[in-house]
Amino acid sequence: MGTINVIDSTGESKKLEIDEGVSLMEHLLGAGYDEVPAVCGGSCSCATCHVYITNESGHLGDVEIQERELLEMADDYNETKSRLSCQIELDESHDGLEVTLIKSGV
Repeated sequence: MGTINVIDSTGESKKLEIDEGVSLMEHLLGAGYDEVPAVCGGSCSCATCHVYITNESGHLGDVEIQERELLEMADDYNETKSRLSCQIELDESHDGLEVTLIKSGV
C-alpha cells in the first residue's frame, strides 16, 4: 500500500511498509521499535506511544480532547508535532509520512 519513514531515537531512518486500516502504533510495535512500549495497548490512556509527525502526508485527523490532554503531560510534548501513534489509523494517503520516535520514560 505504501511506506512511511521512521526515524528512531538514535537518528537511524528506516522505511516501513504500511497496511490500510492498521494504526501507526501497531506498525511500530510489529517492526520491533522499543521506543514505543504502548503500555495501554492503544486505548489512548497512557501516552507511551507518543511520536513526532515531522511531515504530514495525508490527513491525520484532528487531535481529540483525550489525546491532547495526554500529550500535554508528556515530557517531550511539541504542540505542532506530537501525536499518539495509537490514534492514527493509516491509509494510502499516508504514503511518505515521516515519524520520529521518542524514547519513552516507561
